Amino acid sequence: MRPAIFPLLPDPGCLLLLLVSWLFSPTRSEITSLDSGNIDDILNNADVALVNFYADWCRFSQMLHPIFEEASNVIKEEYPDKNQVVFARVDCDQHSDIAQRYRISKYPTLKLFRNGMMMKREYRGQRSVTAIADYIRQQKSNPIREVQDLEEINSLDRSRRNIVGYFEQKDSDNYRTFERVANILHDDCVFLSAFGAISKAERFSGDNVIYKPPGENAPDMVYLGSLTNFDLIYAWTQDKCVPLVREITFENGEELTEEGLPFLILFHMKDDLESLEKFQQEVARQLISEKGTINFLHADCDKFRHPLLHIQKTPADCPVIAIDSFRHMYVFPDFSDLSVPGKLKQFVLDLHSGKLHREFHHGPDPTDVAPGQPIQDLASSPPESSFQKLAPSEHRYTLLREKDEL
Repeated sequence: MRPAIFPLLPDPGCLLLLLVSWLFSPTRSEITSLDSGNIDDILNNADVALVNFYADWCRFSQMLHPIFEEASNVIKEEYPDKNQVVFARVDCDQHSDIAQRYRISKYPTLKLFRNGMMMKREYRGQRSVTAIADYIRQQKSNPIREVQDLEEINSLDRSRRNIVGYFEQKDSDNYRTFERVANILHDDCVFLSAFGAISKAERFSGDNVIYKPPGENAPDMVYLGSLTNFDLIYAWTQDKCVPLVREITFENGEELTEEGLPFLILFHMKDDLESLEKFQQEVARQLISEKGTINFLHADCDKFRHPLLHIQKTPADCPVIAIDSFRHMYVFPDFSDLSVPGKLKQFVLDLHSGKLHREFHHGPDPTDVAPGQPIQDLASSPPESSFQKLAPSEHRYTLLREKDEL
C-alpha cells in the first residue's frame, strides 16, 4: 500500500467539537510571577497591580489560584494595556525575602500596588471572580471629583479632610502628579479639582493645591512646593490626610497591625476629648521624630475593655497610656506625667532600646532602684499583648471574639 502523503484529518464532526471547545473554554491567564529580579520593574511600571502572596502547601492558596486567574481574564478584556492593570503572584516559600519585605504573614494575601507603592489596605473582599473584578474596577475609577462651580467648595463636608486642586488645564504635568497622589490617598482624604475659568479666582499665582482640614472654622493650608515633584506633594498630602494620632477600631485593627509598627495607645472614654487633645499635643511635641517607628493611636475605653484587662485596668481608670509591642503591653506610669518634658518620649525610647522588655522580666535596672530596695522584689511578668490576634503569630489574641463578647 502506498504510504499516505498527508496525515489523516479528523472527520467534520470532530472538527466542529474542537471549534466549539476552543470558543467556549476560557483562556488561561498569564499571571506574572514575581521574584527579586523583576518585582521592582514590573510593579513600578503598573498603574495598578494586584499581587497574590501565596504558599503552595496552603489549601486556601490553591483554591484561590483559578479564581484569581479568571478575574485577571475578565479585567484584561476591559484594560488591555499591560501596564494599566497587572495581576501578579509571589511564591512566598520560594521568595521569603519578598514576603518579609512586605510583611506577609498569612496566605493567601492579596495586596494592591500603585506605581510600585503598596497600599495600606489589603484586599479583604470575597474570594470570587466577580468581587475581585469589581474591586479592580473601583480602584481604576477616578478618585478626584471635578467641581463645576466654586460654590461646591463652600458646601464641602467639613467633618472630612479635603484636598482641592485648582488647575489651568487638565492635560498638564501638575494635574497628573496630583492625580497620582489622589490615587494613593483617596481612602484618607476627599480629593476635588477645578479647571480653567472656574478655577481662575484661586490661581492668582498659578496652579494651586489647598488642604481644608476638618472643622468649620479651621484655616486652609496651601501647598508651597513644586506641583511636579511627586515625592514632595505626596509627603505633604499624606501628612495632612493621615492624622498623626489615629483611632484604632475593630474594623481597622488588623490593617494597622500589618503596618508592622508597635502601638502607643491612649485609652480614653469616647466623650473625653480633653485627654485626647493633650495626648495629640504631646505626641506632636515630643514624638514627631519617632513617626515611622511607632504608631500613635487612641482607643475607646468602653469598647476595648479586654485589652485594658490585660494591663489590669478598667474604663474607670481611663485615661491610660500603654505601648503594645505585639509581645507584651507596657503601661505609662501616670497620665498626669504626660506633659512632663521628655517623659513620653523616654517611654518610647525605652521600648526601642529593649529596656521596657528587660525590666518587665528582670526588674528595674540597678541604676533605677532606690537604695536598699531588692531588685527581685520589683520584678513582674509583663502583660501579654492584647492585640496579638492582629500580630503575625499563630498565638494571636482574638479581637474579633472579643467584639462578639461585648
